[in-house]
Amino acid sequence: CMAGSSTMTAVTFRISSDLKDRVDKLANTTGLSSSYFYNKLVSDHIDELEDIYDCLAIIENVKKGKEKTVPLEKVMADYDL
Repeated sequence: CMAGSSTMTAVTFRISSDLKDRVDKLANTTGLSSSYFYNKLVSDHIDELEDIYDCLAIIENVKKGKEKTVPLEKVMADYDL
């Protein structure tokens, strides 16, 4: 079951022919639709991509002085680690 799959919307995007062939082959082999696999691929990896881009934004904010960092030694001392 995919989270948030109660409402479906059509989306158009470009994909390399090699990737399309792989998804089509997987769909044919399993009897599941290509749409199922495109949805699964996105839903399984969207959290990871969001985390990566959130981290990149935080790094930029630290570089610009908009976010502060705390030295590891202080964190360890504060929590008796």
